[in-house]
Amino acid sequence: MLIGLNVKNLALIKEAEVMFGEGLNIITGETGAGKSLVIGSVNLALGKRADKDIVRNGEREAEVELVFSIDDEDTKSRLEELEIPVSDDGLVILRRTIRDGRSVAKINSRTVTASALKSVSELLIDIHGQHEHQSLLYKRNHMRILDNFGFARLSDGLTRIKKDYLRLQEIKRELEDVPIDERQRTRQIDLLKYEIDEIEKAAFKEGEDEELEEVYIKLKNAGRVTSGVAGALSAVSGDGMNNAVSLIGEAVSSLKEIEGLDGGADALLGQISEIESLIGDFSIDANDFIRSMDFSEEEFSTTERRLDLINHLKSKYGDSFAAITESLEEKKKELYRLQDIDSLREKLFAEKDVLEERLLKNCREVSLIRAEEAEKLSQLMCEALKDLNFNEVNFRIDVRPDENNAGERGFDDVEFMISMNKGEMLKSLENVASGGELSRIMLALRTVLADEDDIDTLIFDEIDTGVSGRTAQSVAEKLKTLSKKHQVICITHLPQIAAMADHHFMIEKQSDDEMTQTKVYEIEGEAITEELSRLLSGAEITDAVRQNARELKKMAAEFV
Repeated sequence: MLIGLNVKNLALIKEAEVMFGEGLNIITGETGAGKSLVIGSVNLALGKRADKDIVRNGEREAEVELVFSIDDEDTKSRLEELEIPVSDDGLVILRRTIRDGRSVAKINSRTVTASALKSVSELLIDIHGQHEHQSLLYKRNHMRILDNFGFARLSDGLTRIKKDYLRLQEIKRELEDVPIDERQRTRQIDLLKYEIDEIEKAAFKEGEDEELEEVYIKLKNAGRVTSGVAGALSAVSGDGMNNAVSLIGEAVSSLKEIEGLDGGADALLGQISEIESLIGDFSIDANDFIRSMDFSEEEFSTTERRLDLINHLKSKYGDSFAAITESLEEKKKELYRLQDIDSLREKLFAEKDVLEERLLKNCREVSLIRAEEAEKLSQLMCEALKDLNFNEVNFRIDVRPDENNAGERGFDDVEFMISMNKGEMLKSLENVASGGELSRIMLALRTVLADEDDIDTLIFDEIDTGVSGRTAQSVAEKLKTLSKKHQVICITHLPQIAAMADHHFMIEKQSDDEMTQTKVYEIEGEAITEELSRLLSGAEITDAVRQNARELKKMAAEFV
């Protein structure tokens, strides 16, 4: 249930907070007061595209927040499947902030994508405006509505049909991919054999490329490294008397001649003796290193060729050992398939025949159930429409099977047919109904589907288009009936509908010297009487009109 709507800096709304309740929530107000802003705000929160100038003049950003209370465990589970957390107190908060033409949507403080927001909103709320009424005209929607009505009986069959239909399409694609030209098949087999042999002969091992890269780099730089170390070794201990070993040896000998004569000189002898020892160690290590760097031209060439081969495989079959291995397996499977093409084609045709037969069987079963459910829904719709003052209406749902046109929802063509007057032929809904009639037909449909519909909150905008008199009372009673199983929010200008409210909200435009603002607030008691009086008579409100308004509210309270 939608328990709260909070709006800040949206068009003419500076700040508004509306706390909706259970049952029938009615919103009324003068023409131009901004009633459409309420539905617009809800639509924005649910992800509708925001206009550039939607932010209130002088403000930097606008914000819309919807607060839902979730009691139904099934809805909670479906939200969890969408990875949307529900708070411990059962609240789900949708918030959308709009700034500089961009917007951010959050659900319970978690930023979500537009698709996630749409999925969540479809579980929580259903909005019916003139566009939604018009959707009844499109025949493509009629099957979906009928299938929703008969979901309990149809769901298993529809699941089987969809599964078999999709598999059938896969088989048809596979058959199209099976080469019929023998020369083409032979060329493909030869190519696959060559590629499989190329990969297998390479005997590429996991991690081998990284190891070879290290060896290659080492061998490639071996000459320069050896030359550098040899130069250092020559400077330290090379031929001649000017190397470091000879010079430091002379220094040690010189200091030893005065050893014991002065403590400071003895300390210097210790230092130079330590350097002599380190240089000796360096010479030994440098010689060992040079011997270990014995460069082999053959080893370098072998490593280079192996690396070239592996890089060739990676460029042709995949950029890693795992990718090349996967490519090899796929090529083996394709080779097996092509070598056994006749058997494969025979197998696919056999499976295709089985699926087509089973698909038609399931389509026939679903079609029969659809026809039965269509009859039930047609009768219920006739009754509901008569309650809405369609006194001579005849409503029928045609289910027309076509075994040559099976799809993932069966082979039926479903269309809503209606006759508004006694003796008239049934015609397609799109050729008969006006805008006002469509709104009532939609209301009748929502009422009939109330038991099948698990969406808790329904919003109706323009439901009273073209409605007056006894028909208005019928619409009011239907909305009240619907509100016993759903939370209903309705914007109206009809007093008959407004009188049925469990919660009545007033929307009005207020102006001062600086700005104009739209305010929304709940009214009670005499304020309701005054608003009903305004709806009844317009500008001039007399005591008689007020008494009429009280009577209207009393009659509404007595409606069961």
